[in-house]
Amino acid sequence: MLLRMPGVLAVVGTRWSGGLLHYLRSVTLAEPTSALLEIERDYGESGAAAAPDGDPTVTVHDVSALNGAMPHVQVLAAAGAHSFAECAVPLGQGGWASFMVGTAGRDTIDVTLRTRLKQVAEVAMVSDRRIMARRADEVRQVSDAFLAEASLQMDSSLDVKSTVRRVARTAVPAIAEGCVLHLCLPEGLKPVSFTHMDAREQQWLGKVAAEDAWLTETLHRVLDSGQALALKGEGLRGGSFGPASSGAGRAVRAISVNPLKARGRVLGTLTFLYHRAVVAEGASRFLAGLADRAALAIDSSTLHEQRRRHVASLQRHLLPRELPRIPGLALGSAYEVGDVSLDVGGDFYDAVPGAQGGVTLLIGDVCGRGAEAAALTGLARHTLRALFEDGSTPEHALERLNQALVRESTSRFVTALVAVLVPDGEGFRVRYWSAGHPAPLLRRADGTVEELVAHGDLLGVLEDIEYGSGSVRLTPGDALVMFTDGVTEARAADGLFFESRLQEEVARRGAGAAQGFAERLAEAVVEFRATGADDIAVLVARAESIQ
Repeated sequence: MLLRMPGVLAVVGTRWSGGLLHYLRSVTLAEPTSALLEIERDYGESGAAAAPDGDPTVTVHDVSALNGAMPHVQVLAAAGAHSFAECAVPLGQGGWASFMVGTAGRDTIDVTLRTRLKQVAEVAMVSDRRIMARRADEVRQVSDAFLAEASLQMDSSLDVKSTVRRVARTAVPAIAEGCVLHLCLPEGLKPVSFTHMDAREQQWLGKVAAEDAWLTETLHRVLDSGQALALKGEGLRGGSFGPASSGAGRAVRAISVNPLKARGRVLGTLTFLYHRAVVAEGASRFLAGLADRAALAIDSSTLHEQRRRHVASLQRHLLPRELPRIPGLALGSAYEVGDVSLDVGGDFYDAVPGAQGGVTLLIGDVCGRGAEAAALTGLARHTLRALFEDGSTPEHALERLNQALVRESTSRFVTALVAVLVPDGEGFRVRYWSAGHPAPLLRRADGTVEELVAHGDLLGVLEDIEYGSGSVRLTPGDALVMFTDGVTEARAADGLFFESRLQEEVARRGAGAAQGFAERLAEAVVEFRATGADDIAVLVARAESIQ
């Protein structure tokens, strides 16, 4: 359009970033087809025209007064232009564009030409704003999608080591060429994960992350200020990155460091390495979001690990440290936590040595999980143990426990099974009492299995209760198997309960030592279970030949 106006010999457009000329597009009367020339050359601030400031304005210049080495000046001169009108406009990402119309002389540049040139520049400026807004919206959508996916990846594991590895692997090469994650540990700021898109540079990056004094100082600056930091060019001097460094660090043109902050605590830093500085310049907001998500995932994993240790410690105190040694009897136990939320379960068991070389075995289950269940678990186990150590009968001990639970006015109930084993020649006489607990099994030495049925009332519900009881004899090779309802109520994906195959598994896995038997049975339940979050407790007593 501009080329068709009277007196116009050439029209030239240039795209700049400071003194860097990216490209030039031109049309002339001799070459009316648009020509694009890729430049990507830095002429310095002195070599380029001044960047526009404010509204677009038209200025007029003589071609002879400009640097003849500049590409746009050469195009204008070659077209025979002695003067030109120029209108420069700012563009997105800190750049700007210049539109020039060359004529034979200044007298050809009239008001109409100036107006048209300004209109073209303004249209270009508005179009660029729309393009940049659309790009920003697309980048925002992509960033949100990436952050959502990154959150899912990081949140998919509650293991701290796995989480930090996923943070680094999520970011490379999607965001940067390299990534290092440092955490504030008791021994100081330490690298816990690092990755580079070039596998050959992994070892180098790990060494830099652990030993480079400049990087360590930079990370501490970020931790002290709590603010993100981006460095390039001269800002990298003194470290292992940038053109002034050697080896793999020469390829790094910029780094960014974001603090990892979650729930009011600073956990560490997230550092990205870029081979293209322009990428680092436009990513600060996005990286802050990624760092926030990474910090939250890491903090959640850390808190989960702490809770797991606390729950495991509490659970150990609710179970006996070890089972007693009883002549002629081998005892074994197994316990599997079934709740992924890591609340303390209510299953318990114990073995109390008695007079005449016998033993009282007890196993029980408090309804539910959590702090209240744990408190009742401790009450139930220690009450029964103390009473049995004082010589109480099972009926008296269960009655005392029931009264204690009723006094607590809790909404939870307790099931319990007590078995008293007394030596009897080559085996043991067994008498057992049930308070609403799953019936134990007896595995004979030949592999046959029978259920020892004994119905009874739950503890902690009624003031007056009745207990089911029965008796049996263990001969060498026979095993008494006691368990909680986490075994019987484990359910497969097809809805089948483990109870339907319990006797078969007891028969198949019952050979060998009592401890191994208990562990194999618990493992079978875990392998079978697709649904159900109840704990699994197994207590086994096997009669042995007395030498």
